[in-house]
Amino acid sequence: MARRSEPPDGGWGWMVVLSAFFQSALVFGVLRSFGVFFVEFVAAFEEQAARVSWIASIGIAVQQFGSESCPLVRRPATLRRGEGMWGQQRGSWGWGDAGEGHLRSCRTPSSSPGPVGSALSTKFGPRPVVMAGGILAALGMLLASFATSLTHLYLSIGLLSGSGWALTFTPTLACLSRYFSRRRSLATGLALTGVGLSSFAFAPLFQWLLSHYAWRGALLLVSALSLHLVACGALLRPLFLTEDPAVGGPGAQLASLLRHGPFLRYTVALTLINTGFFIPYVHLVAHLQDLNWDPLPAAFLLSVAAISDLVGRVASGWLGDAVPGPVARLLMLWTTLTGVSLALFPVAQAPTALVALTVAYGFTSGALTPVAFSVLPELVGTGRIYCGLGLLQMVESIGGLLGAPLSGYLRDVTGNYTASFVVAGVFLLAGSGVLITLPHFFCFSAPTLKPQDLVTEALDTKVTLPKEGLGED
Repeated sequence: MARRSEPPDGGWGWMVVLSAFFQSALVFGVLRSFGVFFVEFVAAFEEQAARVSWIASIGIAVQQFGSESCPLVRRPATLRRGEGMWGQQRGSWGWGDAGEGHLRSCRTPSSSPGPVGSALSTKFGPRPVVMAGGILAALGMLLASFATSLTHLYLSIGLLSGSGWALTFTPTLACLSRYFSRRRSLATGLALTGVGLSSFAFAPLFQWLLSHYAWRGALLLVSALSLHLVACGALLRPLFLTEDPAVGGPGAQLASLLRHGPFLRYTVALTLINTGFFIPYVHLVAHLQDLNWDPLPAAFLLSVAAISDLVGRVASGWLGDAVPGPVARLLMLWTTLTGVSLALFPVAQAPTALVALTVAYGFTSGALTPVAFSVLPELVGTGRIYCGLGLLQMVESIGGLLGAPLSGYLRDVTGNYTASFVVAGVFLLAGSGVLITLPHFFCFSAPTLKPQDLVTEALDTKVTLPKEGLGED
């Protein structure tokens, strides 16, 4: 197949954007709206809230853990070196090398989730991997509709559907970034709006399905909905570029990241944030029903949060480019406000106050999402963004796994969700405290560089690397 000298910044890339839009909706929209099934599962299986909470937690953890990805292509023996975002020397580890070109990878192993997805994407490309992920996601929901115990739901929704979700989204975003250069931020932003729009639509839709078809019939229809991920995967078309830079092997990158203090602190911060982040999407409906809300209005409040989330993503993306200085400061602001809004949920009793808090939570939690991904290139450089992001998501999946069960346990012990929301807010505030330890956080004169700047400034000196660990044949 002929290679292009540069990304088309359009063309079939817009179909990839469309694919990513629907994938973000069918993966994260379903995850965010799954809280409406929570009350049904508690009643159907007569189990405690903590045990039922493991269903969503396992799905979130498997999706995040399975999205781990590290570049596996070889690095040439001679590399260029320069100064990184925070002034680190990019030496034999290639700090920030390869830059944007690597982010354009579509068929390379770096675009694949997890070790199994990596091997499959290397051999077959992202299209069949994403299509297989769609089949797994739909199959998990289908089998869940026949569940007779919580263990069946753990395996079907948590493990099987979670594995399918893990195989779909990361390769698609990597393929999207290959088609765009100048418009990459716009394309990615448009793709991720599917999360907010689907969360707005799915929460009342799932509640309506529950009221008409019960939870088994509703899961059958969610399975049919998830099957559309296969069509999304079919839209991915490989694109080959003349400049596909090589980056260090996974061993070299992993070793350097594990010795990088700011990256490790950032990973701790995101893990704390992730522990409390999903609590409203799992337990808000149940909390409102404890306050004698009807199920449908309670589910609709999740839709209100979804619309605010969508607005927050757009506003935060604009501010991230407009406000000078490290993006970590903006992330700390949104994280602090999200934590405060969570901690105030038990205080609010009136419907007006609950709606206002939901709007605040939706906006701030949506706003922190895009900047959370923007901080990482500033810390590790764009050359290792895939390995860094993969390792980050793998570790932060621990927070996603434990957050909802801890919240459910506190509900079982105390009899209400007061402690659950307060503790969730404390986790986010603790993550904000870790963020202020990142380099140049208080230095308002520090320049904020774009990923392409990290590439062009790395053209200073050539450094010959030792031969070991380069992945040579």
